[in-house]
Amino acid sequence: MEQDNKAFAYVGAFVDELVRSGVRHVCVSPGSRSTPLALTIARNASMRIWMHLDERSGAFFALGLAKALDEPVALLCTSGTAAANFLPAVVEAHASGVPLLVFTADRPPELRNVGAAQTIDQNRLFGAHSKWFVDVALPEQTPELLRYARTLAARATALAKASPAGPVHLNFPFREPLIPVRAAPPRDASADVIEAWQGRPNGAAWVNVEDSLPSLSEPAARRLATMLAKAERPLIVCGPQSDASLAGPLSALAKSLGAPLLADPLSQMRWGPHDHETLIDRYDSALRHYPTADGFSPDIILRIGSIPTSKTLNDYLKRQSGVPLVLIDASRWPDPSLLASEMIHAQPRLACESLLACIQPQRDGRPQSAWLARWRKVNSTANAAIQEHVSALHETFEGRILSDVVSSMPSPSTLFVSSSMPVRDVDAFGAGDSRSIRVMANRGANGIDGVVSSALGAVAAIAESDGGPLVLVIGDLAMYHDMNGLLAAKLHTLDATIVVINNDGGGIFSFLPQSAEHEHFEMLFGTPHGLTFEPAAALYGAAYNRAKNSASLRQAIATGIAGKGLHIIEIESNRARNVEMHREVWDAVAQDLSKL
Repeated sequence: MEQDNKAFAYVGAFVDELVRSGVRHVCVSPGSRSTPLALTIARNASMRIWMHLDERSGAFFALGLAKALDEPVALLCTSGTAAANFLPAVVEAHASGVPLLVFTADRPPELRNVGAAQTIDQNRLFGAHSKWFVDVALPEQTPELLRYARTLAARATALAKASPAGPVHLNFPFREPLIPVRAAPPRDASADVIEAWQGRPNGAAWVNVEDSLPSLSEPAARRLATMLAKAERPLIVCGPQSDASLAGPLSALAKSLGAPLLADPLSQMRWGPHDHETLIDRYDSALRHYPTADGFSPDIILRIGSIPTSKTLNDYLKRQSGVPLVLIDASRWPDPSLLASEMIHAQPRLACESLLACIQPQRDGRPQSAWLARWRKVNSTANAAIQEHVSALHETFEGRILSDVVSSMPSPSTLFVSSSMPVRDVDAFGAGDSRSIRVMANRGANGIDGVVSSALGAVAAIAESDGGPLVLVIGDLAMYHDMNGLLAAKLHTLDATIVVINNDGGGIFSFLPQSAEHEHFEMLFGTPHGLTFEPAAALYGAAYNRAKNSASLRQAIATGIAGKGLHIIEIESNRARNVEMHREVWDAVAQDLSKL
């Protein structure tokens, strides 16, 4: 009984402090060794449990939930290989800056390395992909250990949120018996002992942790503002980032400078009610035309956000190796090109506001620059060529699928796109406008595993704020990878529409040099599987629709958005022909650009 009380007081203090620190959601997978934590969390009315039978899917669900909420979400599993299944999501969370609290149960020290069942070495299991690891102390009900548990919860939560956000791993060893029995502080306990048991008065956190966002110093802001204001051909590139509040100051900064703003679809800049006067969204096709690309020589480049999705844009930026490249990021080093001349560690929105305050007095009243006008002309020409060519097609084209999905999205709404081709096609074919569309993807490590679960985790977050419907666009291989994740929609009554582009294999490889290896290409890279997803829809209780063309796809999307529950829309594409059609679009754009 004494051991039961130790677990109750100790784990209870930890969970109570998680709530006080702002943790509201926990994704739990079933198991025995995690019982003390699982039961304590379940008994806490301030926490929402999301049960997941598959740890890998559960971890990616937590990732999507945390990404959409922009707050830490906890994960809990039992010991052994269950914990190892968290690794892919932990890697993505670390790479993309998503706050996760990863709780793994474990055997106590005396049962490690002696052949005990369901026991592996969980010490630093996630290696460098975890911001912090703690092999947590065994439960005790002493005031010192209760204060330790509370401090640990507060510190772990704060560290997961601290810039750059990421996963924190706490490994909890528990001895049997595993079911904690309710207990109370000793009757003669002093005030400080009672406080260790019950927490600070009035729900206050045990430790208040402040993580201030870095901003530009005044001298740095004036110096950079002067550089930008003097430039005759400034270029701004915004890559993937999640802060919707960046759109206003960054678009105003671009307008003040007369700088074209090349907006990645994941930048939260391409869609929204902010000023679009400087926005360029057809760079992927336009810069494939080398005479056009060579005619655009910036004299300074300001880049914000992660690495842009478009390889064409990245190649163009690499060719500007002699041009000053200024990167603004709160804490990371997003420069695989190794060409940055300045790395400014500041919160991008705060930095833009500081720059804008310095630049506006120097630039206000100046006419629109010829430099920006040329970019806008190329952008509109490329856009017209794409629209004309794509609208005339009478066969399924994956670029048009993404264009149709984007045009079908209401305001507000969320578009979740899988890695590989869907995110590239929304970049190339998704035209920006003033609708409030949030675009999300797992682009930290660029994997295709866990995409369904991440999207459904985002749905769970969006439902809290009535942020409109979510549509996921995913390829057949990514869908296959995470079919287990579909169960979450059924278990938790989530509304979502999934568009599966089925080209019977790995479509992106058809664009890569490996496609020239004709003898072994299909076996090693094309990987045809012959699957359709109607049986999967039936298995998980989803409505299913097979789209044949653009019109039926749009209708199916409208039905899914208006309906309840999970809707799966499957549309088939031919991998080889899809490559040809992409090249035909690029040729059409190049032909029109060559006339300018």
